[in-house]
Amino acid sequence: MQRDAKGQYLFDLICHHLNLLEKDYFGIRYVDPDKQRHWLEFTKSIAKQMKSQPPFTMCLRVKFYPPEPAVLKEEITRYLVFLQIKRDLYHGRLLCKTSDAAMLAAHILQAEIGDYDPGKHPEGYSSKFQFFPKHSEKLERRIADIHKTELIGQTPETSERNFLQKAQMLETYGVDPHPCKDVSGNPAFLAFTPFGFVVLQGNKRVHFLKWNEVTKLKFEGKTFHVYANQKEDEKIILTYFAPTPEACKHLWKCGVENQAFYKLEKSSQVRTVSSSNLFFKGSRFRYSGRVAKEVMEQSAKIKREPPEIHRAGLVPSRSCPSITHGPRLSSVPRTRRRAVHISIMEGLESLRDSAHSTPVRSVSHGESFMPRSRSQATDASERTAVISDEAYSPSISVLPTPVAEHSMELATSRQINGAPCSIEEEKESEAGTPMRGEGVDFGADGRSAQEGAGGNSTLSEVEQVNKFVLSVLRLLLVTIGLLFVLLLLLIILTESDLDIAFLRDIRQTPEFEQFHYEYFCPLRRWFACKLRWVGGLLINK
Repeated sequence: MQRDAKGQYLFDLICHHLNLLEKDYFGIRYVDPDKQRHWLEFTKSIAKQMKSQPPFTMCLRVKFYPPEPAVLKEEITRYLVFLQIKRDLYHGRLLCKTSDAAMLAAHILQAEIGDYDPGKHPEGYSSKFQFFPKHSEKLERRIADIHKTELIGQTPETSERNFLQKAQMLETYGVDPHPCKDVSGNPAFLAFTPFGFVVLQGNKRVHFLKWNEVTKLKFEGKTFHVYANQKEDEKIILTYFAPTPEACKHLWKCGVENQAFYKLEKSSQVRTVSSSNLFFKGSRFRYSGRVAKEVMEQSAKIKREPPEIHRAGLVPSRSCPSITHGPRLSSVPRTRRRAVHISIMEGLESLRDSAHSTPVRSVSHGESFMPRSRSQATDASERTAVISDEAYSPSISVLPTPVAEHSMELATSRQINGAPCSIEEEKESEAGTPMRGEGVDFGADGRSAQEGAGGNSTLSEVEQVNKFVLSVLRLLLVTIGLLFVLLLLLIILTESDLDIAFLRDIRQTPEFEQFHYEYFCPLRRWFACKLRWVGGLLINK
């Protein structure tokens, strides 16, 4: 790629490769060397957004979850959203009751391996798949029972559509959690969904704000503020604290983009948003792209032959070299898989004592995008805000997208037909760091890595100084601009013949007349004298 290539070029290239037209729901995610996630901005140069050296590791992800994914126009779009939601389910972002979990997993089985066949699927075959952060034998048996008896004859497309219909009814559908803390220091997860802003804390959904209720999103340093109007002019301000200023800025930008996408009627209504009330301080950001209503209108106009999709292990006629995906088959024993999961969970301090829990059941979503069945259940569910007996804790979702230096070499060795070789390797790729060989001495490479870490801290100090200098320069420029405007107004008042009512009133005041004759006129004569003197010197030379 060209060094000055913008994000839009790369995104269009990917969508062309995938034969994807309904592309506005998707984005490209990457992680900087500090493990902070970002969405690639399409209007900016790719090289300028990356803080690391090429080759860059990026991932295609669903950025704006469709309010009703099952009714998307094209099968290719539904399939990609299906893969994303399946990933959310696997990482604990999408919570569900046991009955819903069994049905969702059974739909995944039906879509990926087809009808149950006793000859191909021995006893316990469902345990070969890892659908959730935690499995139980009872749940695996229930998944197999549903797959054997209730889903016979369903095509992959039908199973995926049914999966999407089931998933969109869950209250944590579309949640991309941002770990934060409230003003009391208690951990919380903030998220932006197709229906509004959500805060999950402990075993409760403590806040839900529809997009039409949110009036402003603001951040300063690590502090994130949400301003909203509820009911009859009831104004509320929610304040949370992100782990780092970079995480807080990412949270703010995600909120600005989601609010613009789901709330506005037209993309022409999008405005540049400032993170501060002061116009010379803070970050400025503008969402670039179409809004949800425009995307739906454009999708309805699509008229083409549906592109064929290759699903690994399924009917050969549904083949296309663009997309491959297969089940997470693993030769790792179940006990070892659980041990791997436990070891990863222990490495996440904030999630150490948590477990997979059931979804938020009390939500009142926005009317414009709310499915009918969801709106019917709203009144009954608004009475309680309890999620479950356990806390909401996505197992891997707080970990970044892979950023391994050698990810290109690992990709070919880890994947066969687009599927990870094992559960253990899948989690390695998610964490972006190998799970083996942690005690190996890297010698000079290790020392250079330490030097690089010291360099990063020095760079951060330099960046802070640069930000301070820029703030001072902005303040100075604004001051000079105000003085210039005042000077122009003074010249108009004293020298122009404009006969405007408010100017005439100002000229007739005693204070202005005194200023004009005692200060302005002598100053004007002094300037004129100096200008004549300088002009005379230039002419004589």
